[in-house]
This record gives sequence, C-alpha cells and structure tokens, in this order.
Amino acid sequence: MKINGTPMRTIRPGADGASVEIIDQTKLPHRFEMLTLASVEDAKQAILTMQVRGAPLIGVTAAYGLAFALRRDASDAALADAIALLAKQRPTAINLKWALEEVRRVVEPLPAAARASAAFDKAGAIAEDDVETCRRIGMHGLELIRAIAAKEPAGAPVNILTHCNAGWLACVDWGTATSPIYQAHDAGIAVHVWVDETRPRNQGAALTAFELGSHGVPHTIVVDNAGGHLMQHGKVDICIVGTDRVTANGDVANKIGTYLKALAAHDNGVPFYVALPYSTIDWTIASGRDIPIEERSSDEVLKLQGRLANGALVTVELAAPGSPAANPAFDVTPQRLVTGFITERGVAPATRAGLISLYPEQCESAA
Repeated sequence: MKINGTPMRTIRPGADGASVEIIDQTKLPHRFEMLTLASVEDAKQAILTMQVRGAPLIGVTAAYGLAFALRRDASDAALADAIALLAKQRPTAINLKWALEEVRRVVEPLPAAARASAAFDKAGAIAEDDVETCRRIGMHGLELIRAIAAKEPAGAPVNILTHCNAGWLACVDWGTATSPIYQAHDAGIAVHVWVDETRPRNQGAALTAFELGSHGVPHTIVVDNAGGHLMQHGKVDICIVGTDRVTANGDVANKIGTYLKALAAHDNGVPFYVALPYSTIDWTIASGRDIPIEERSSDEVLKLQGRLANGALVTVELAAPGSPAANPAFDVTPQRLVTGFITERGVAPATRAGLISLYPEQCESAA
C-alpha cells in the first residue's frame, strides 16, 4: 500500500542487512515514524508495546526476533529460550507461535553456524507469503462485495462495517479484512466503510481510518456502540472483520467488541464475515472456550493518547480517580454467528466442515 504516494510495508529489512525497520504504530495517526529492530529484545518490546500489532505482523516480527537471537547464540538452549520469550508476549494471536515454529522447523536440523542466516531468510519468506496470502484473501472477498454492489441502486455504495484494524498495518501489506475493500475500491466499485473506533486503543479510529484515508477509500468513524443502530436502519450491507485465532470448529477470537457486532448482525440479517490467513487457524483447539484471552494494562482503559493543537502528543486521564479497570483484549464469537470465512483459498462456511473443505490436508494429517 502507499503513504503519501510512496509504496510502504509495515516491516522491511534494514539497509545494513542485519536489522529490520518497522512503522511505530503507537505514534499513528499523528506521526509517521520508522523504528529499527536489531535484537530479540527489540522485537519483544515492539510486540509487547504494540509498536507492531495484528496477528500476521506479530508473527513476522517474532520470526525476525528469533533470527536476531540466533546471531548472538545459536545453541539449542538459546533457540528454546528465545522462542519461549517471544511466544509469551501476546498469547491470544496464534500467528506468533506459528511463525516461531516455522523458523524452528527450518533451523533445528542445521549446524549452529548456519542457523541465524537461515532464520533471517525464513522470516523474510514468511513476510512475502503474508503479502501474497492477503492479496488472495482480497480477491475472494472482492467477489462478495461485487455481488452486493450488483444489487444496489446505480451509484449507491456498498456499506461495510469493520472492527479494530485488520488492515495492512496489521499485516505486511494489503491486510485481511481490508484487502477486499481495497481491491473493490481499486476496481471502481463504490464502497463506504463504517470504522469502529475500537476502544480502548482506538485502532479503528487511529489506524484503519489512517489507512483508508491514505488510499482514498470513503469512510466514517463511529463509536463502538453505533453498529447495531446502523444495522437497524439498513445502513450496513456486510460486516468484515479480522481475527487473531480461529479454532477447529470455527469459533473466532478477535478484538474485544467483535462478539457484540456479530450479535447485532445476526439479529438484523447482515452478513458477518471473518477474513483470515491459514496461519491464524489453530487446529489443536476444539472450540473458543479454550483460547487464552490476553488481559492488558488498565491504563489503556483509564488513559488516552492524543495530539494537542501545537502538535504535541500527550496522554490524558479519562476516568474517575481511583476507579479500577479491567481490560480483556479479545472476545470469542461463536461460529454460529459467523456467515463465513474469507481465506486465501476461497470462501467457506464457518464450520469445521467448511474449514476442512478449504484445507483438506488437515483432515488427512489428523487421520
């Protein structure tokens, strides 16, 4: 995707060949700053503080972090320690564990001297695969939007509601939920996106709106609780969200508030789709009840960062002094509320059978 006309990715190898550069997403949308990561500690911090966020991007960053760790010490013990360190930073997103295991699979058979280079190359391959996977997700989702557009009055846009940020800032490029939107817009289909602000970190208002605006996609930011109202008044044609983990039966873990959007969509007959890459499916967990839900700092609820008129970024307190806050970062939407999955292999019902129809090798491997 582009920022100010310049092609950009969320993560890219540094010019020195020994580091990577990321967009510091904690500064968006008010400041665009690149940050260099050159150690496993850098990668850990970037993941923990959400300088990088979004399940696919977390995975790629962790893969590079593992490569950095192996440059310092490529022993089996160091490999295990680095994987354990990185894996625990964001427990809900399965892509983190998946990417680390992909790198482990490549480097474990190698002599110590070859491990760091192989890990760095594998991290780059995971990044490139994410770009192509997200592009293909967009191709399949585009057809859903095209079908809705064909039924709209001439010139009327397809109104799409999304939650949190499942855009290119959550991946390496294209995004998951936004990839169909970008491809529809680029194909000349009129679209308009309702962007949930997505408290407490406001990833919708800060990041999704930033993306869409940079690409010229018409959009409107709404408070999180407005979705049901919009659906009741026929102002939402389709919901498309991302996910941090999908279980084998089709349950979906995504940013807190997704479940409420799915309930409202179900009550109003609005199609509710989840866009995801194959790396987000956790075939080892039978249902959403077993997904670990990350509990983040109460400061994210009690405080808010914003920009003053003079351009300074400041953090302000929002709540009554002394009041505690709970901050579960994700909720689980049961598969019965999900119309279907949009993946790089196509669209399928949100059921185990639907997932197996797209990934039959999983059934074969289980057998």
